[in-house]
Formats: sequence, structure tokens, C-alpha cells
Amino acid sequence: MSRIGRMPIAVPKGVQVTVNEAQITIKGPKGELTHAVCSPRITVAVKEGHITVTRADDERPTRALHGLTRALLNNMVVGVTQGYQKSLEIVGVGYRVQASGKNLTLNLGFTHPVEVVPLPGITLAAEGTNRINISGVDKQLVGQMAAKIRSVRQPDVYKGKGIRYVGERVRLKAGKAAAGKAKA
Repeated sequence: MSRIGRMPIAVPKGVQVTVNEAQITIKGPKGELTHAVCSPRITVAVKEGHITVTRADDERPTRALHGLTRALLNNMVVGVTQGYQKSLEIVGVGYRVQASGKNLTLNLGFTHPVEVVPLPGITLAAEGTNRINISGVDKQLVGQMAAKIRSVRQPDVYKGKGIRYVGERVRLKAGKAAAGKAKA
């Protein structure tokens, strides 16, 4: 049996879980999330403050969906109780971020500023002029928004300029001058 799939999910106080056939809705203090179970061979039940996920057979696709469904439901419970957050930092001379209402304006060396509009359910905040905080209840949307912002100007491997996750290490390559010295 799947080690991840068979672990029960504890439902904290203040969280409501509703199971309607293949639709699971989880409500909490931070918001509400829904999930549609992909396979009829996966069963979700709520008993005594725990969510349990079971499977009908031991076929390979069913085993994979067993662990996946349990992990997604656990992420939903954590999201509606604590929420998720990712932080990005902007590195480069003249690169900066400004909050303009719910949107962000990025100045990244292009001829024009880049306007970033948040996805529904996502909150964007500028901390200073070089840090962006992304928060929300859906783990997948928070990660998607962070990746979307990072893709505007990914870190350059020669100078290290660009948008990166906080704590991300960018390995810098040696340029032409260093390569020429090595041959001589």
C-alpha cells in the first residue's frame, strides 16, 4: 500500500470538509478550495476529524492516484488554515518593483515597465524595492504566479542579474575573458 496515501489527514478545528461523490470542498479561516477526484477507484471519507483516502485495487495508475489525491487534499487543508507564501528577490542595478494597487510594476531594464496582474485568489506585495511576496491558499497557484513573475527576467548566468527565489543560488559561468586565459 502507498505509504503516503494511507496516512490520514487531521482536520483542525474551524475547518469544514464536504464530500459529494467525486467533489471535495474544504472551508477554513483563510478561504475555500475544491477538488474533483480524478478516478472512481479512489474513495475519500471523513471520519472523526480525519480524512482518509482509499483505493479499490492495486493497479499501477490507481496506486499513483492514491498518493497524489492524499497529497493534494493535505495541501488544501494546510492552505485554508495557514496559507502558502513564496518570496522573490530582484537583483540588478536599476531593477526594482513597485506596488500599484493589487498589481505590481516591474522595472527590469526593458524599454517599458512590466505590469503583473495577480491570478484570482493570489495576493502580491512589494517589500522595499527588490522583494516580492506572493501569498494565497492554493499551493499550485502560488507556485504558478511565482514562476510567471520569475520568467519575466530569469537570472542571468554570467552576471547574476534578474528575478530569483529568495535563497536560490545562481551559479555564475566564466565569461569569454576567463575562457581565453585558460587556453593561454
